Amino acid sequence: MPYEKILLDVHDGVATIILHRPEAYNALDMLLATELHDAVVTCSEDVTVRTVVLTGSGRAFCAGGDVKGFSEQLETIGKHVKLLTLALHAAVSRLVRMPKPVITAVNGVAAGGGMSLALAGDLIVATESARFTMAYTQIGASPDGSSSFFLPRLVGVKRALELTFLNRVLSAREALEWGVVNQVFPDAHFQAGVQQLATQLAQGPTQAYGRAKALFYSSSSETLETQIRRVRDVQGVT
Repeated sequence: MPYEKILLDVHDGVATIILHRPEAYNALDMLLATELHDAVVTCSEDVTVRTVVLTGSGRAFCAGGDVKGFSEQLETIGKHVKLLTLALHAAVSRLVRMPKPVITAVNGVAAGGGMSLALAGDLIVATESARFTMAYTQIGASPDGSSSFFLPRLVGVKRALELTFLNRVLSAREALEWGVVNQVFPDAHFQAGVQQLATQLAQGPTQAYGRAKALFYSSSSETLETQIRRVRDVQGVT
């Protein structure tokens, strides 16, 4: 499908999905969420894609839900939010479940649903000037996306609640220290660093990456014995 608010480029095994509403800090409206889901499914199904990079256009990764747009939907706000989050959650699920590495490249602020989307990456990298904030309780909302799943696993329940209750803003360096991101690049070298990492993964053993990804994401709901059986099962797959 042609996109209005997503840029999609596939080159040398790397698919780059760019959230493209720079005038609104890439805030998620219905069309952007729907197009994001479509782009993620497209990349997941494309056998030429070996690594996916998700990033933002302009000065932000994603500022979360389009609160201004919500105010224009007050008569049907419940339905509107449910449909938008349905598309967002479907995109997050596909990012996590696709058998290829996903890099979320946080090029600026990641707030609310934008932080949730960032956490869906298998590897999360950030530019030095990036900022992370949950932001939900500032507007009287509870976390959506993947944040309530991934954040306590990354930083612990107490820190996850601190970020949610107090809306603390983490710098990129703090996010690295807390284990939220894997790597921080200087702003001037961000695109080159992301490209180098994506190329390295695209040239690697994609099927092995996919099996490792599935094992790690399922491990928290398994016992040692059932996990060992899963390991045995996937080791027999060629």
